[in-house]
Amino acid sequence: MPLFEAVLLALQTIRTQKLKSFFTMLGVCIGVTFLIAVVSIVEGMSQYMENDLVGKLIAVNTFEVRSRPNFTPGNTSEETWREYQRRPRIMEQDIAPIVAALPAEALWAPMSSDGNIAATTLTGRPKAVQAYNTTRTYFEIKKMGVTSGRVFSPQEDATGSLVVVIGKDVKDHFFENVDPIGRELRLGNLPYTVIGVAESQGSAFGQSFDKFIVAPFSSPLRRLTNRQRGVVDAVMVKSPTEAIMNASMADVGEVMRSVRKLRPGQKDNFVLETSSSALSFFAKIKQYMLLAGVVLPAIGLIVGAIVIMNIMLVAVAERTREIGVRKSLGARRRDIMAQFLVESTTLSIFGAGIGVALGAALAKIIAAVSPLPASVALWSVIVAVLVGAGVGIIAGVYPASRASRLDPVVALRSE
Repeated sequence: MPLFEAVLLALQTIRTQKLKSFFTMLGVCIGVTFLIAVVSIVEGMSQYMENDLVGKLIAVNTFEVRSRPNFTPGNTSEETWREYQRRPRIMEQDIAPIVAALPAEALWAPMSSDGNIAATTLTGRPKAVQAYNTTRTYFEIKKMGVTSGRVFSPQEDATGSLVVVIGKDVKDHFFENVDPIGRELRLGNLPYTVIGVAESQGSAFGQSFDKFIVAPFSSPLRRLTNRQRGVVDAVMVKSPTEAIMNASMADVGEVMRSVRKLRPGQKDNFVLETSSSALSFFAKIKQYMLLAGVVLPAIGLIVGAIVIMNIMLVAVAERTREIGVRKSLGARRRDIMAQFLVESTTLSIFGAGIGVALGAALAKIIAAVSPLPASVALWSVIVAVLVGAGVGIIAGVYPASRASRLDPVVALRSE
């Protein structure tokens, strides 16, 4: 029997036996629905981490020289934490040799920060902000523009002027109905002049990235962001390309080992952190989540395969006379087997198709009502359809084989 004719016959059977077809497809549909939904959420979280969270904290082709990682996995041992605490901090005197090792086209900026700095105005209520001390190059490295005002000038940068660029949330809190440019914001009992409002940086998992202020690196705010004199949290380095970044990291690594007087056998007591290294811990979590997202729906698919097999066996019993008629008219064993295989496979693919649509809808609903992002991956759709077809073929083999072995004389006598 030609494949197209077999598919048409299967569709005709689905139309005439709607309830039975519905229950046949249900198991596959449920399994595929949860497969698509779980994989979509995991893929969405992955893109969210890469682009919206880590991607915003560490820009593309950028690395940071730190004493310890800024991003650490949740299973970091106590021994590792103690080793991090013993590491020497990055100092101001380390900046010059680091910069000397960089190519001319690289951008760099020292940076210190603290997330519990209280800001206030003469009339406004205090608000905790993420405060940064850095140079004006920071804005170029982060590709952070301003919606109003400006970033600080080279002169303000060099002299440590009392000026700040603020985030959108800080602007909304202190200057909701007024233009903040030129107005005063007090930090550590010192009056800073607002000279710019940065573009919105968005949020991640419900946490806003716009509750920040940025002041010149040598401004008095450093006494609050890093109370230990001469300490720098990180030196940020941005390269034009990934290849130049990798070469620069190798050179900076050698310089830091020389500055720290580390012998060849000793481990680094500093870290060169990129967005890729920061995401390495999430990559492990993602593997486990994807495994769970595939294994758990597979249980539903197994149940679906059993349901399909049982219903197809019932169909063989109910259509014994039909099989006898077809065999008496010249249908071969392989024709009968192909008919039932195509029927079970068509039912499974229909169930998988409905499951893909429901899974994508479920993922979107979860993304809409919770902070979990969702992104339907093309590979998961392809896998779902192939799995659906595979379930139909596997579940239909035995019933199809049983139908093809029926004796036509006995089948014709069946009522």
